Amino acid sequence: MTRIFQPFIISQNSLITLDENAFNHLIRVLRMKVGEQIILFDGSNQITPAVIHTINKKNVIVKTATTITDNRESPLNIHLGQVISRGEKMEFTIQKSVELGITSITPLLSERCGVKLDEARFDKKIQQWQKIIISACEQCGRNVIPKVNPVMKLDNWCASLTDGLKLNLHPKAKLGINQLSYNNQNNNIHLLIGPEGGLSDNEISMVNNYHFTDILLGPRILRTETAALTALTALQVRFGDLG
Repeated sequence: MTRIFQPFIISQNSLITLDENAFNHLIRVLRMKVGEQIILFDGSNQITPAVIHTINKKNVIVKTATTITDNRESPLNIHLGQVISRGEKMEFTIQKSVELGITSITPLLSERCGVKLDEARFDKKIQQWQKIIISACEQCGRNVIPKVNPVMKLDNWCASLTDGLKLNLHPKAKLGINQLSYNNQNNNIHLLIGPEGGLSDNEISMVNNYHFTDILLGPRILRTETAALTALTALQVRFGDLG
């Protein structure tokens, strides 16, 4: 059944008008008709079944049923620090990391980051990435919306982190994810994924000074987008809800 996110509290057992994005998707793209059923969610970890009640020229009105809790969240609170990659690679990483259960993502700038944009263009990128996250949640069944944080420099991001397990992928690390011990009460994990050229020696030293644990995924060097998704999958299998 088609799932639609709405950025406002959804009232149960009532008539509500959906936003313009929902109208475009349901009516102009999917060509749905009066009487067809959908699922609404508002980020509160609940879902509300609804039926299309009225279709006007510029909006669609639905009749909602009773709201129910539908928890599909991972027990892990994973914060992904991803050095920004070019174009579709970053979008792909964000989309798939949502499917794999991240809680939040911070786009990072490092010495070897290949993306150079001004603040205004980064703001537009963040809006675009947040839309990708919402679309991914609609597709994969999540009812809580992960957040894209403002773009940060790598050192500032590392300095901002407090509790939790801090992990950095490193091709010469001695530990794999299966060798990690983990007993954090809040299930907080901060995962750092570097750029395509890797972190510089100075950055690796800096990261270590902030008590990150270097981890190895295997004998092969992975591209940045592959590394992120592989590490997230391994963490969910080891500590989370993938079996």
